[in-house]
Amino acid sequence: MKPVLETLVDRGHQVTVLIPSTSLFMNSSEPSRFQYEPFNVSVTQDFLERFVEEFLHFNMYEMDFINPVQIYMKFIDLMKQNMQTTLKFLDGVVKSERIMKKLREAKYDLLFADPIYAGSDLTADMLGIPIVYSLRFSMVNNWERMCGQLPAPPSFVPGAMSKLTDKMDFSERLWNALFYAFNDFVLEQVMWKEVDKYYSDIRGTPTSACKMMGNADIWLLRTYWDFDFPRPFLPNFKFVGGIHCRPAKPLPEKIERFVQSSGDAGIVVFSLGSMVRNLTTEKANTIASALSQIPQKVLWRYSGKKPDTLGSNTKLYDWIPQNDLLGHPKTRAFITHGGANGVFEAIYHGIPMVGIPTFADQPDNMVHMAAKGAAVNVDFNFMTTEALRDAINTVINDKSYKENAMHLSRIHHDRPMSPRDEAVFWIEFTMRNKGAKHLRVQAHELTWYQYHSLDVLSFLLTVALLFIVILIKICSLCFKRCCGSKTTKTKAE
Repeated sequence: MKPVLETLVDRGHQVTVLIPSTSLFMNSSEPSRFQYEPFNVSVTQDFLERFVEEFLHFNMYEMDFINPVQIYMKFIDLMKQNMQTTLKFLDGVVKSERIMKKLREAKYDLLFADPIYAGSDLTADMLGIPIVYSLRFSMVNNWERMCGQLPAPPSFVPGAMSKLTDKMDFSERLWNALFYAFNDFVLEQVMWKEVDKYYSDIRGTPTSACKMMGNADIWLLRTYWDFDFPRPFLPNFKFVGGIHCRPAKPLPEKIERFVQSSGDAGIVVFSLGSMVRNLTTEKANTIASALSQIPQKVLWRYSGKKPDTLGSNTKLYDWIPQNDLLGHPKTRAFITHGGANGVFEAIYHGIPMVGIPTFADQPDNMVHMAAKGAAVNVDFNFMTTEALRDAINTVINDKSYKENAMHLSRIHHDRPMSPRDEAVFWIEFTMRNKGAKHLRVQAHELTWYQYHSLDVLSFLLTVALLFIVILIKICSLCFKRCCGSKTTKTKAE
């Protein structure tokens, strides 16, 4: 979201960022072109770090070795913990008289928020201002479908995190429908009931949090058709994937020297993202051994213990200029965990990928890239040295992967305006028009049976059945009269 805020500042807007007193990624003391408004939360830094560690460990090292029932039990437990944390964060804003007073007095024109944490819609409602969402996706697209009314036929729209594509056979369509239904039920029980109660207590009247979320003026979805599969959308849903992407800048001198030393073989860029800082010794050695067997030089973002099997062609870095490396002419492949930001940077620069997804949206993201022919995926827990080495060699030596990556890159760039400019346009559009309710579909005002035209279908079926009954009665009466009079006449003769 930061590039969008910086662009808004470039265009003369005053931007204020609400920042919690406890945060893993935000720092109000950093130099910034926008203003920070800190608010206090009753959550410690240690708690957040432990929760993230538990979440990562479950996804990376436990999930593949337990049954589906155990997975969902643990998943539900983590969701409940996250929900309680979310509401404590929200307390720091809507239950703070000081913060709400300052926000009201400032007379803001719009609230821009990622709804991954609940409460931005409630805050906007209390301030009486429009709201624009920035969202990658929700589990099974629950928020987009149930609250935003975005159509999602399960026959060809795979539920988010289902690891399915838009080309499904019967068994996959069955699983997709069940995946939607089951996760909708889980979210209703674990999330929506809690948020409904919280919103109702704050507003003093029974409130549907999902309906309030549906009041959002514009939904900016951080995806695009180079990344996602075609699907129906609505006028107030805009697809702006790749907001953060930009042309590559020159590399730092030391990194450039190492890159140039690769010769014609080129380099491989490797990162498992900012959240995975180290691995088990066994896993790190497996990866390092595979990297040592390829001719390319490798730049690996890794802050754990140096693997014993690390080859002379591989250098470890606490941080790498990922976007600039991906845009370098010597880059041949990107080994990635499949985070959306990294995948979009690879698409932007036309770099084929080797996916080692670990959690959240990453498996889904890499399924999309593999389906589009721009990636080969390996399983994190069951990966062998040979499997990873062969995957890297495949995406580099099989020209189709580079061609497909370049095709996706051309799609990404072939747009009326950049995704960042489009995001900013719709934010300013919403401010200019005091909201965007004219783009809101009437589906929000319909009940579930009206939305699916079940009342119309019931009426038509009733009329059809009534017509059939009347027709049968008339035919029966005619038959009795005709055949009955003949029978009477025969007897008389």
